[in-house]
Amino acid sequence: MAAFKTLDDIGDVKGKHVLVRVDLNVPMADGKVADATRIERVAPTITELTDKGAKVILLAHFGRPKGGPDPAFSLEPVARAASDVIGRPVAFAHDTIGEKAQGAVFSMKPGDILLLENTRFDKREEKNDPAFTEALAKNGDFYVNDAFSAAHRAHSSTEGLAHLLPAYAGRAMQAELEALEKGLGAPAKPVIAIVGGAKVSTKIDLLMNLVQKVDALVIGGGMANTFLAARGTDVGKSLCEHDLAGTAKQIMIEAATAGCAVILPVDAVVAREFKAGAASETVAIDHVPADAMILDLGPKTTETINQWIDRAATLVWNGPLGAFEIAPFDKATVAAAKHAASRTAAGKLVSVAGGGDTVSALNHAGVADDFTYVSTAGGAFLEWMEGKPLPGVEVLRR
Repeated sequence: MAAFKTLDDIGDVKGKHVLVRVDLNVPMADGKVADATRIERVAPTITELTDKGAKVILLAHFGRPKGGPDPAFSLEPVARAASDVIGRPVAFAHDTIGEKAQGAVFSMKPGDILLLENTRFDKREEKNDPAFTEALAKNGDFYVNDAFSAAHRAHSSTEGLAHLLPAYAGRAMQAELEALEKGLGAPAKPVIAIVGGAKVSTKIDLLMNLVQKVDALVIGGGMANTFLAARGTDVGKSLCEHDLAGTAKQIMIEAATAGCAVILPVDAVVAREFKAGAASETVAIDHVPADAMILDLGPKTTETINQWIDRAATLVWNGPLGAFEIAPFDKATVAAAKHAASRTAAGKLVSVAGGGDTVSALNHAGVADDFTYVSTAGGAFLEWMEGKPLPGVEVLRR
């Protein structure tokens, strides 16, 4: 039996009001939704419930409005985009609670979809205020959370409602939880983690957790420079947090104690300036010129990473291996991503990736659709990798 209650457990919802927390925090351009990926991910839950005759009421936040309602953060244009994606009308209410919201809710017919206004227009949302939560709950008979990306926050619409109404995971949330269970919860071994990005300081908890759970940890991106410097390697003018040398050493000690291999660069692509078309060269990691900066992993390191991917049954990936946004400093990230994708396609690897830069990097490599699962959750994905309980998930446990 699954550890979480899902739509398979919800029972008869015909004619019932179902509050569905979704992630509609989508990018906008000229008043229109620029990328509908997040709407597409929650569409199956909405469609399934409406097909069963439920009255579906969508709850979501949008941006970070300060001090109350702000037209710039209204969800009204998102309702139109959601209607296009789902292929059904999505009505809009200009409030989350009160007469406007209740009037729209109680005029619904089975199969209708209604999007309420930005939950963050009420300051009590982020405080998980009991009175606000109760007012939201009056609009529903059931609660479904389909927003894993907001599950690390204990807000009224992400956690509070689950204490007042029968609560279930939507299909997007379910898919995320099942994928994450395969990634670190109960993974097939050996497990390799690839962690990149700019700074160690943002990923200390993540690294400390991973070395206890994986068989090998690849460290790339700017954060690798901090580890290299900590062991005495001169990294020239590279991005490096020299003040975290002690932390890097402690992580390596923890890894050695846990039997986790740490893979650091043995060669690198360096340049004197970070711009498109800048002259670059590949050097051994202990021969980085004093006036140069490391901007990507070299071919020998990339080959080592691919060999570890070949040995692994499970891969968890967070963060690019180099400054992939500018060629030619994208080669290591692209090569490793494509190799992992081919192993996944061959049925030899479970590959789970997440984090904003990671999604962009995998899209850049053209393989985001070829991984077992790619999470768009950002902060929630990172906290899950750090081993922290997520309030919006814990409350859905059986």
